[in-house]
Amino acid sequence: MERSKQKQLNQSEMQASNTNDSSVNGHFEGMVKMTNRTGGPQGVPGETNSQSSSVMESWREERTRSVEDNEMSLPSLAAAYTTILRGLGEDPQRQGLLKTPWRAATAMQFFTKGYQEKIIDVLNDAIFDEDHDEMVIVKDIDMFSMCEHHLVPIFGRVHIGYLPNKRVLGLSKLARIVEIYSRRLQVQERLTKQIAVAITEALQPAGVGVVVEATHMCMVMRGVQKMNSKTVTSTMLGVFREDPKTRDEFLTLIRS
Repeated sequence: MERSKQKQLNQSEMQASNTNDSSVNGHFEGMVKMTNRTGGPQGVPGETNSQSSSVMESWREERTRSVEDNEMSLPSLAAAYTTILRGLGEDPQRQGLLKTPWRAATAMQFFTKGYQEKIIDVLNDAIFDEDHDEMVIVKDIDMFSMCEHHLVPIFGRVHIGYLPNKRVLGLSKLARIVEIYSRRLQVQERLTKQIAVAITEALQPAGVGVVVEATHMCMVMRGVQKMNSKTVTSTMLGVFREDPKTRDEFLTLIRS
């Protein structure tokens, strides 16, 4: 009996370990680490202060890839593309494809260069004290990303608005935030929220609104093949979420 119980206990521990590993390898990793830093209990919906502190720290710990990583991983990426070409029935040794694996590997690193950047590095010298309390909007920011489900492009426009609270952000930095988060493997819903949360963390404004309009090549080139389809997502925080008049003003201005 004792051996049987010990065996069951070991199996349970292994299952728990596997579950934790899968969480750590996904987007849950940052939440676990951030909650631990606050010292508060985990998984308690009412712990608003702990969650807020966690969110405030998340933007400082985002870089997951360096330039050195790019150099080290390029040969293995190129080899993977060679395997893909063979799997497609092509001859990687024919003239037109000789350098394709290296070109494709380099291109994919560029498409996902947002993993190499941290928001804090971009914004540190571009947040200014300013007694301005009217809405700031930058619209029609070009955006290019990669669908994480099919590894094909997403492209479109991003509209950002925020209501300052004694601090403003250099206008070009809003476009840089879009670039950092879009140049990753993404889903549009998460991209929209990440942009809004990053601005909120950096400025602590009265509110933030982000609208993304995009075309997904996974819907255009494959699947349903709807050439004119567009996906629109939004994230409203603070007064943009709580006050219908503020939200309506933002939506009217980005359509004008």
